[in-house]
Amino acid sequence: MYQRILVPIDGSPTSARGLAEAIKLGQLTGAKLRLIHVVDELSFALGASQGVTLTGDVLNLLREAGAEIVTQGAASVRAAGLAVDTVLKDSFAGRVSDLVIAEAGVWPADLIVLGTHGRRGLGRMFMGSDAETIVRSAPVPVLLLRATPQATAKPG
Repeated sequence: MYQRILVPIDGSPTSARGLAEAIKLGQLTGAKLRLIHVVDELSFALGASQGVTLTGDVLNLLREAGAEIVTQGAASVRAAGLAVDTVLKDSFAGRVSDLVIAEAGVWPADLIVLGTHGRRGLGRMFMGSDAETIVRSAPVPVLLLRATPQATAKPG
């Protein structure tokens, strides 16, 4: 059974869904959770306007936000009565998926629980799929949880 569950989180509702499922599994199995957040400088730079250079101030803000994400996630895990630790990494060292896979091997995890945004079409072509890479290359099983469809308001 699962004794160590690795949970990549990014502060999105989708990653919160993955974390919630990891907590449920942890409660069933008594597993310890490790939360990992990767400060993804490349995605931030690509999402910003052209010519943006990441200064030390911006990187520090990204790291502070990442630290807050894992702190809040860890509090949720502890509130559920589970053991947890956290890891914060920078993506200068590689792709997000590569860092998650490496962490799964080093720790070592028995399972990775991951919320996925389920990009399709051009979004997937340009942004790639870290979840798909993790599933293909992880040294352990991966549980993917798709984003829940957003409720759409109907004109009244």
